[in-house]
Amino acid sequence: MKIRIELDDSLMEEEVIIRCNSISEKVQKMQMALSEIENAQEKMVLYKKETEYYVKLDDILFFETGINGIEAHTKDDIFQTKRKLYELEELLPGIFMRISKSAILNTNKVYAINRNLTASSLIEFKDTYKQVYVSRNYYKPLKNKLEEKRNTNQTG
Repeated sequence: MKIRIELDDSLMEEEVIIRCNSISEKVQKMQMALSEIENAQEKMVLYKKETEYYVKLDDILFFETGINGIEAHTKDDIFQTKRKLYELEELLPGIFMRISKSAILNTNKVYAINRNLTASSLIEFKDTYKQVYVSRNYYKPLKNKLEEKRNTNQTG
């Protein structure tokens, strides 16, 4: 595979073209990876009391049901969103996935999983004390997604 970057001053926005003789699984994975990178740069409106914040999706570790509704956790902060978890699940890019009835995780931010065979397993994030639980029902799909990401990064 060849990778080439062309500079064009006349372009109003960046454009990525994938040229191929057929749409293989590898080509589809490249397209998905590029889409996820682009979507992670998008910002979401989150709230803290009366203040609106514009937070990059990539900065969000997880969403979780809290006392006052759905909370968005970043490394250093907690914000509120006016959306329900099921709405977020539909709107968020593929780097996010449901990990329990009450949480959605940014899979790019997982640092460690402390496995518990009889109950929920604990997910840790780098450079923060924050943690979230993945329920037994979602553990295997999460492990599969993380493994798929790892394989894509190694072969890509």
